[in-house]
Amino acid sequence: MRFDTLSGWLTWQETLHPSTIDLGLERVGRVWARLWPGALPFPVITVAGTNGKGSTVALLEAIYGAAGYRTAAYTSPHLLRYNERMRLEGREVTDEYLCAAFDRVDAARGGDSLTYFEFGTLAALDLFVRARPDLAILEVGLGGRLDAVNLVAADLAIVTSIGRDHSAWLGETLAEIAGEKAGIFRPGRPVVLGQRYPQPVLLERATALGCPTWVLGRDFDWRAEPPGWHWQGPGYPPLSLMPPALRGPIQFDNAATVIAATAGLQARLPVSVAHLRQGLQRVRLPGRFQVIPGAPAWILDVAHNGPAAQALAVSLATYPCAGRHHAVLGLLADKEPAAVAGPLLDWVDCWHLGAADNPRALDVAALAAALEALGQERGRALTLRTYPSLAAAIAGARAQALSGDCVLAYGSFTTVEAVLRELS
Repeated sequence: MRFDTLSGWLTWQETLHPSTIDLGLERVGRVWARLWPGALPFPVITVAGTNGKGSTVALLEAIYGAAGYRTAAYTSPHLLRYNERMRLEGREVTDEYLCAAFDRVDAARGGDSLTYFEFGTLAALDLFVRARPDLAILEVGLGGRLDAVNLVAADLAIVTSIGRDHSAWLGETLAEIAGEKAGIFRPGRPVVLGQRYPQPVLLERATALGCPTWVLGRDFDWRAEPPGWHWQGPGYPPLSLMPPALRGPIQFDNAATVIAATAGLQARLPVSVAHLRQGLQRVRLPGRFQVIPGAPAWILDVAHNGPAAQALAVSLATYPCAGRHHAVLGLLADKEPAAVAGPLLDWVDCWHLGAADNPRALDVAALAAALEALGQERGRALTLRTYPSLAAAIAGARAQALSGDCVLAYGSFTTVEAVLRELS
């Protein structure tokens, strides 16, 4: 074995390939053919989209787990531990299992170079094949068509949302981005679209492939029904449900989409209404409008693009805060500061800006300049505090926030990770 620790493997993988992102299935496909030349022995749900993928995977995992099925789930990125990316029956895979899988991938790759993400995806698939779950749930890392997850054919595909993100790789227009997401569709296999007005290319692609297609707002929908909500669509009678355990109005769209997806696989993996109810209440996912009560209260969200920031603003409007709102913001360099900060301008009283200890992090001076320009454009003076590090920004917010205030930490997984570590 090349390395005997998980950290050793991961550090090496970060330098193995000349570029961090190198979309395409040719190299990774060759290695996978050596690892597993046959079809997967279990059904697969693949989840693509700009936002909401992680929540959708967690909801599916919770519902199918409640129904007694053995699940495998692959997501990215992680918050605190790499092991979070691969779960079997809701439990993170151990270091020992991961190192063994990495060793098998390394032996199979021959002369092929792999990115960090590709190496992890192959390891996850290798582990899942050996575990033989009843269902695998895979989250696309970037795009869909050329993402390593698309090595395997989805028995059911979900597209959660479409928004501007990763434009350098996926295209500048929503139609181009949607076309990349549609790459996960397979002939004749169900497609569930968790957006009310999907890009036409998604519908056109599904029709061309003969995919049974269900669209939020057209084929299934939900409405508020205090103290819960009402779902109606194919496969189940009309349902009156309690709100999902994940916070925020956007989670009703995600939960409604997941219910429709379980209906699409009902013939192979039956799920009862009782299992739906149990799963919706059992689901847990850190960093998605996660509230840590206290004085002040902390609200953590991995929102890192415009659409996610808009959804965060809607969620923030539902959460009472007696005092002021502080925001700890840190972004990666490929993000758009105005798009991420703009939707929160009406809420945030003081911004605490920092950069994570990450080579991809946006320099704090550039972030501050972008927010100053945004404030001038909107005709308002923003209160900005800059710090030499993200840890210092978190400490600054903690020092300035009073007992009735709320501190919002968002902008990237690294921002939420830093807060979780500091608060613990």
